[in-house]
Amino acid sequence: MRHLELWEMDDRREKLLLLGEAALSAEELLAVLLSGRDEAERALVCAQSLLERHGDLAGLRRASLSEMAALPGMSLSKACTIAVALEMGARAQVPRTRRFAVEGAQSVFEFYAPRLSHLSHERFHAMCLDARHLLLRDALVTIGGSGACSVTPREALVEAVRLQSHAVIFVHNHPSGDPTPSRRDLALTYELKRAGDLMGIRVVDHVVIGEGRFVSMASEGLIDCG
Repeated sequence: MRHLELWEMDDRREKLLLLGEAALSAEELLAVLLSGRDEAERALVCAQSLLERHGDLAGLRRASLSEMAALPGMSLSKACTIAVALEMGARAQVPRTRRFAVEGAQSVFEFYAPRLSHLSHERFHAMCLDARHLLLRDALVTIGGSGACSVTPREALVEAVRLQSHAVIFVHNHPSGDPTPSRRDLALTYELKRAGDLMGIRVVDHVVIGEGRFVSMASEGLIDCG
């Protein structure tokens, strides 16, 4: 119990120490992040307000810093604390990029879903692969708005060329949650495939990430990425 005395903390932190973080509710987890000395009750009220506004922790990940900071009892500093904690949790779910082997579209989805499926804006990535489809680098190509990313073949392939990649898989998310590729997505992929062929880089697939699901253009036969 010496640790509890040193911490000088409320019941939620005691519960955390004794039972582990999995025993705490979403409200309790947020309250621990938000509370300092003598702020336990205020932190819980603030945590409840955040979840009432955004629904759950997944919804909170979609909120901007300004949206969180605008709630009574919140501040930009506290909003940053929450955003960092949620991002760390998401990154902990991502497989280590070192020696990560791409074994089909499902593995691509599992790699990116924790970071992309919750976003309110589009992000376009290029997975640069060696001859054994081991990941050389996850390259962020561009960040767009809620509608679409503006991507050129040069931007999309520059890192693959620099790394002398054998192959590349393109990945982007749809903030709507529906991963169905648009005509623009298909047209862009055709352009990327042609550019890759010219540079000797095989375009293996283009995977679109939605809310809990994905579409692989290669698997669906929407484009020949062979």
